[in-house]
Amino acid sequence: MIKHVTSVDQSDRRVPYNLRQSGPTPVQMLISTRVRKSPYWHLSMEAGCWRATVYNRIYHPRGYVKPEDGGAMVEYEAIKNHVTMWNVAVERQIQVKGPDAEAFVDYVITRDATKISPMRARYVILCNQYGGVLNDPILLRISQDEFWFSLSDSDIGLYLQGVNHDNRFNVTIDEIDVSPVQIQGPKSLALMKDLIGDQVELDNMPFYGLAEAKVGGRDCVISQSGFSGEAGYEIYLRDSTLYADDMWNAVLEAGKKHNLMVIAPAHHRRIQAGILSGVKIWTINIIHFNVTWDTKYHCLEKVSGIKLLTM
Repeated sequence: MIKHVTSVDQSDRRVPYNLRQSGPTPVQMLISTRVRKSPYWHLSMEAGCWRATVYNRIYHPRGYVKPEDGGAMVEYEAIKNHVTMWNVAVERQIQVKGPDAEAFVDYVITRDATKISPMRARYVILCNQYGGVLNDPILLRISQDEFWFSLSDSDIGLYLQGVNHDNRFNVTIDEIDVSPVQIQGPKSLALMKDLIGDQVELDNMPFYGLAEAKVGGRDCVISQSGFSGEAGYEIYLRDSTLYADDMWNAVLEAGKKHNLMVIAPAHHRRIQAGILSGVKIWTINIIHFNVTWDTKYHCLEKVSGIKLLTM
């Protein structure tokens, strides 16, 4: 059986205990209305979720296999050898829609929004006025006048509304009822073909390509993307508070012959793949700079003497 190490000797650490972001925290977290349950929360519980954290003020499943049964390394083996489904509904979707959507999005991100075609996605970064990183979402361009920010962990929905408090841009900015799951692992393409059939030409779908499809009879946006370094897709379910069970159970059924396993987001695999993870590695005091993307950086004008994050 794969060994799951549950403790690490920290006796030689010099960082004051109250400043450490790791180590034991013997406390019970309350389930309350201050933090939301996602549309997939009950389904994650049925799949064996035994621990969670909070991300975007939503409970985020972070473990399905208990340590005595092999723990996170069992989940690692599943993503390396088969196919996995992750509940990532915590990546809330903020919709920017209207005649000025492109201009507004171009104003708040550090890359050129005009170069993102409809039904394509991109990894983007938002900065504050000092160049500090606020969020690093996936940006989906659904149509000419509609974008979705698939958020990492910060209140960018409120930030975007604040940026446009004077209605300078003719757009609406709202959180919408769309929730993603990720399908990750070497068998993800085979599972997706069984799941959606000929609705989408998956063999010709580019990375960060988008497509409309029905999963379990429900409307979804499919993206070839993910957070693991393995082959993968994301399924963004529309009206997810109504149809979460239909989509989720359709994936489980299609996944049976592919050894599908529901797991937590595989940080061990994304670290192995060299994928960065937003607020885990930077704060708003760390500056984003990338010489390989675009030439325009709204947030870096007149900024000097700064720490640079190269990506």
